[in-house]
Amino acid sequence: MIIATHEEFLRRLALHDERCIQSMLGICLNNNEAAGLDPKAQALARLAAIVALDASGVSYSWAAEAALDMGATAEEIVGTLIAVAPITGLARVVSATPGVALAIGCDIDQAFEVLDRDSCG
Repeated sequence: MIIATHEEFLRRLALHDERCIQSMLGICLNNNEAAGLDPKAQALARLAAIVALDASGVSYSWAAEAALDMGATAEEIVGTLIAVAPITGLARVVSATPGVALAIGCDIDQAFEVLDRDSCG
């Protein structure tokens, strides 16, 4: 199957394909030197910004995976969500939680099933 160029670009953009974003839009997502932060701090700051923007689930996963790749722990990622909640609002953090949880290996659906079982008691 042949996919039109615009369809391929939209698919790659929706998947947060870093190479596509850099080549097509000229946006470098890995410029750690400009911010003056260590890579882990910058990755956590980007996660916080994505939460503030109420981004897509793919973006939450991308940011959390990037933070993990830079040495952040799951606790630090969750701590970032908690830290931004008073500023961004709880609704934005709740919206981000499934994508972030998936990226750090937490099965939210299973947690809901356990919660449902416990509350039926």
